[in-house]
Amino acid sequence: MSPPLHNSPPGVVVPEVSRQEFSPEERTLLLLLAHDSISSALQHRDLSLDPPTPHLAEPRGTFTSLYLLGELRGCVGYILPTTSVYRAVAETARAAAFDDNRFPAISKDEAPHLEIELSVLSAPQPIHVEDIEVGRHGLLVSQHGRRGLLLPQVAADHNWDRTTFLEQTCRKAHLPPDAWQKGATLEAFTAEIFSDKSF
Repeated sequence: MSPPLHNSPPGVVVPEVSRQEFSPEERTLLLLLAHDSISSALQHRDLSLDPPTPHLAEPRGTFTSLYLLGELRGCVGYILPTTSVYRAVAETARAAAFDDNRFPAISKDEAPHLEIELSVLSAPQPIHVEDIEVGRHGLLVSQHGRRGLLLPQVAADHNWDRTTFLEQTCRKAHLPPDAWQKGATLEAFTAEIFSDKSF
């Protein structure tokens, strides 16, 4: 576990998933699994979800983002580590392809052209506003039974500052943009991120 963030009081710790935790071979295997999960659904065939190694059997929160011609085409994930990273990748890839209600389901013609990005998360932990690092932390904001999450790369891709990142995460939760100043619970996490572009 990483040490507490600078200036964080005792007990406020954001463990970081090492960028080197997954080997190139494991990354390739997980990306191929994500593609196969989508194609197997389109072909109505079964897919084995038994992790091939003990490491890939470890539970992790995982998000799968799909891109087509550079545009987001679906994104679904598990915030908490409720199942093995292997199964989580397969399940979130299929859900991103067919169950993200912001987009129509992926077609057989689109599937071969998808670019997949995987984000393997550390467990969310409470964080103070002044300790949030844009580009390093993802955010989870919750209040009144509503919850919104944005991955670390979202803020970096949009060149947001910390305040904008907080406001946009509140909006994702369907909360007022200043909810982070009015009692909303703030949690942060880090992610190991890799995609088809990595190879």
